Amino acid sequence: MAAVTDPADAAAVRAAGAEPRPVAHSEDVLKAAVRALDAAGDLAPGTVAGWRTDPVGNTVVVRHRTADTAAARAFVRAAGVRAELVRYERAQQAPRPLLDVVGGNRYWTSQYGCSVGFTVNDGFVSAGHCGEVGERTTQPSGQFTGSSFPGDDMAHIRVAAGNALVPAVNRYRNNERVTVAGSQEAPVGASLCRSGGTTGWHCGTVISWDSSVDYGDQGQVTELLETNVCAEPGDSGGSAIAGQQAQGVTSGGSGDCTRGGRTWFQPVNEILQTYRVTLATGTGLTLHR
Repeated sequence: MAAVTDPADAAAVRAAGAEPRPVAHSEDVLKAAVRALDAAGDLAPGTVAGWRTDPVGNTVVVRHRTADTAAARAFVRAAGVRAELVRYERAQQAPRPLLDVVGGNRYWTSQYGCSVGFTVNDGFVSAGHCGEVGERTTQPSGQFTGSSFPGDDMAHIRVAAGNALVPAVNRYRNNERVTVAGSQEAPVGASLCRSGGTTGWHCGTVISWDSSVDYGDQGQVTELLETNVCAEPGDSGGSAIAGQQAQGVTSGGSGDCTRGGRTWFQPVNEILQTYRVTLATGTGLTLHR
């Protein structure tokens, strides 16, 4: 079946072996209407969930979250789209991005960009200073169900259904991920690596498992893992891993990844015990995306 706006095209459609179907609007007209809605997207009210072309129905569909279409219709008018082009459709659920949740990847709160620490049975763990209980996250979509800072610097974020919890840490090289196999603590002097959304993958050694840090006006955090690996703002919450063993989540640091520095981590086993969650683990050295 082929849609035609000009009856004169019907014979050519039949000759090609298809059935012509007369429609009022061409594909170009429908696409132009969607582009106009895209351009006016900042004007879309919260009740509008999105829009698309509908070639079968020969319309543009505008999805709305409430029974009342008044706000959606006002948005269409403001975008300069002709009313006869549009059909309104009730959205049953709010859309959200679905993605792999991987240690070291960036996530966002209403105030900050932080990094995923390690995935657990219902979400992931990160740093407490990244958000308070109730704070919502995007990329992945979720919510802080536990958070402690200062004193400790730990948090648990439960993610929305549909996001894939991957038992791995982003190595930021050749699309490699280091699989998390457990959380056995590495001894002082052992090598470890850190992954974060700002500076990626950097390595150093364990200096102490009982280090206290004074963050000035933000308070003091005690019983931290201290290392000589570098980190920068935005790496907070990210993964520290020794081999395939999870060690901690990034709390804070001094210096940077140009000159070098020190970084402190909240031990991961304490986080798991505090929030009664189970570390997600797998097998194999690396996973490739």
